[in-house]
Amino acid sequence: MPQPSLISPQPPVPSPSPQSLKLLLWLVAVGFFMQTLDATIVNTALPAMARSLGESPLRMQSVVVAYSLAMAMLIPASGWVADRFGSRRVYLAAIVLFVLGSVFCALAQNLGQLVAARVVQGLGGALLLPVGRLVVLRTFPREQFLQAMSFVAIPGLIGPLIGPTLGGWLVEVASWHWIFLINVPVGIVGCLATLRFMPGGPVTFVARFDLAGYLMLAFGMVSLSLALDGLASMGLRQASVLVLMIFGLASLVAYWLHAARKPDPLFSPSLFTVDTLRIGLLGNLFSRLGSSCMPFLIPLLLQVSMGYSPMQAGMMMLPVAVAGMSMKRFTTPLITRFGYRRVLVANTLLVGLAMASFGLASPAQPLWVHIVQLAAFGAVNSLQFTAMNTVTLKDLEHAMASSGNSLLSMVQMVAMGMGVASAGAVLAAFTNVFPAGAAGQALAAFQATFVCMGLITVASAGIFWQLSPHDKASSRAAASADAAEPG
Repeated sequence: MPQPSLISPQPPVPSPSPQSLKLLLWLVAVGFFMQTLDATIVNTALPAMARSLGESPLRMQSVVVAYSLAMAMLIPASGWVADRFGSRRVYLAAIVLFVLGSVFCALAQNLGQLVAARVVQGLGGALLLPVGRLVVLRTFPREQFLQAMSFVAIPGLIGPLIGPTLGGWLVEVASWHWIFLINVPVGIVGCLATLRFMPGGPVTFVARFDLAGYLMLAFGMVSLSLALDGLASMGLRQASVLVLMIFGLASLVAYWLHAARKPDPLFSPSLFTVDTLRIGLLGNLFSRLGSSCMPFLIPLLLQVSMGYSPMQAGMMMLPVAVAGMSMKRFTTPLITRFGYRRVLVANTLLVGLAMASFGLASPAQPLWVHIVQLAAFGAVNSLQFTAMNTVTLKDLEHAMASSGNSLLSMVQMVAMGMGVASAGAVLAAFTNVFPAGAAGQALAAFQATFVCMGLITVASAGIFWQLSPHDKASSRAAASADAAEPG
């Protein structure tokens, strides 16, 4: 039963003016931009970070995994935290955490400190989009919500567009520390704007938080991710990795049993009675295990094995983002005509093949070949994300919408972190397979890794084959899915 909060009811708040609503949208959009920019800007700077910290650039995936995993841990609690403490306070705290984490990243003297700082940054980033989306949902009339979220989603698409190039440019003209320090002035402006324009006091009645379930879920996610990361960079022995995996799986099973008998769990098992959500979540997880490693692997390949500068490597990611944004206009017509099952099965195969094609990459190839490869991957990957998100959420009833959306966001972030960790483990394994010190050892390891991760994505096509052939798209659902994409 919901438990009354100790917080007294808030006095009626006057309706915000159109100008205040517009400024609120800009505030939420800037928060989304900060989060998505920081998820991509670090990729082109990893080799420079590795040199500065005395690490191998092929073992820097912990910097990416820590950020994604920290976000995944806090997303399930974001809605309850915003209700309990108030949207304004939580959004302000999110910006402060994000900025503090950014400063700590810039001050890091070794890889361990950098990873810890990225966790702090990820905890702040985890609250920016969910709490911002919640405020928009509660502030804007229902008929304006889709338009408002579409506006908020635009900066989230721009962040990955400029992030790699900006990161490479900052590394060349200054140092890698500035990819984090640029968040400080933006964060200060965001704090001031939050105090002025963000509505939302605590909710009068707040259900009791499922702390036991949350701890089981978080422990399971962290254990599995650390096990995968340990195979690549943390030097854990095989027995330690096995123990972590067993504990992680046991914790997730314990959560499932706990949720089945608890009246108000974080994520009710009844969600999985919706076929499209169940298939969409599994498809998201396994498809992203492969494709989410590409923003990590490609800049490393270009700099470590092909002699690209950080800025050149960042600019080579532009075709991925531009093709991805251009593909958005074709997504709904394609799904409307062919249905979700045909589009997702065929496109998942194309995503996997596009990834595997990088197994043929070499410095001898013409530049235009690399650009075509990257653009092709960006186009099919963009279609994949929008279609997966839409099919997952489209059949949820209103009462399940919030929980289902949070679960999708968590699965997305877990899959992104585990995908990078898996790619790092595979890359480390192939690096040891090829003769040490041999010419082209790193390139051969990269090529084999791209093929393996592409095959993982191809295998996930079988999940989407379970969809009904009669499921079609709507423009409303596709636009909502774009707004739900975490970057």
